[in-house]
Amino acid sequence: MPFDAETSAATADRTEPDPRPVALWLLGVAAMVWIMVALGGATRLTGSGLSIMEWAPLSGALPPLSEAEWQRLYDLYRTIPQYALVHAGFGLEGFKEIFWLEWTHRLWGRLIGLAYALPLAWFWLRGRIPAGYRGRLLLLLLLGGLQGAVGWFMVASGFEADRTAVSPYRLVLHLGLALGLFAALLWTGLSLLRAPAAPQPATGSVRRQIKAAAWLVVATMLAGGFVAGIKAGFDYNTFPLMDGQLVPEGYGRLSPWWQNLTANIPAVQFNHRLLATLTALAALGAATGGWRRLAPGAARHACLLLGGAVCLQYALGVATLVHVVPVWLGTLHQACAVLVLAAALLALHGLREPRRPA
Repeated sequence: MPFDAETSAATADRTEPDPRPVALWLLGVAAMVWIMVALGGATRLTGSGLSIMEWAPLSGALPPLSEAEWQRLYDLYRTIPQYALVHAGFGLEGFKEIFWLEWTHRLWGRLIGLAYALPLAWFWLRGRIPAGYRGRLLLLLLLGGLQGAVGWFMVASGFEADRTAVSPYRLVLHLGLALGLFAALLWTGLSLLRAPAAPQPATGSVRRQIKAAAWLVVATMLAGGFVAGIKAGFDYNTFPLMDGQLVPEGYGRLSPWWQNLTANIPAVQFNHRLLATLTALAALGAATGGWRRLAPGAARHACLLLGGAVCLQYALGVATLVHVVPVWLGTLHQACAVLVLAAALLALHGLREPRRPA
């Protein structure tokens, strides 16, 4: 039987596993991480994150099953500063209200772990993972486990003396890792679903615009983490001026100077506003470039989605600020931030260059 290059290619096509089931699974897990980020925002805004003071990855999946267990956890919570300074006297029923949100947040994290690890094992054992992706999928598993550990590292900082919330630095680390995990899951799933499109004449210039907008999106989100971490959104609740000034008084009052970037309320809020404005301008420029220079298709639609998502997020940010951070608006603002990141990644992925042959 003759055997040539065409026969070899056909045989490889028959033996290579279909990447679509793996891609859809990864995109489903990415959606779960998106929900997790929103739950984390609600947990933070309601002051629920410190209600569970034990790190119990297995036994903690079950809620308290007796009144004695409820009382034990409540007594444990009453030993930390947050209870004395924020929730003193709210009773066992008040404790249950904040407990359930934090417990749901942690349970959802456990479900994400199962939703990733079990299908990964099944795809692996059945030989359904496309060539070149095993190492990447294992790395994503490790990142998910690291995120759980960083979550507890963050929560533990809230038990320190005179603290009523977690360390803003650990909060930003936790948020940044969650966003990185979401981005990696989304990018990997998209890479399995669709091959790079043929480059268009204007692809390079639009890609550079999208890259600039994407980096500004990341910087704005991390700056927003510091706004959340030091509760800067509860001050200067006017827009566009801050206490009647463009740059607020006391912007650089801390020493050393770099602490103003992370610990000074007027500076942290101003920086977030500035980065958000630059992001909006860059995203609108990229959307305009995509509309004018790209042919109709997925990449063009993703550029327009990025422009629309950033405008929506900007409006939500202003509304959250002027209404003094209501829980539902703050949670929606955090969830929409992930939409903006997803839109930027969709646009970048749609404009990526095909790999050059070795």
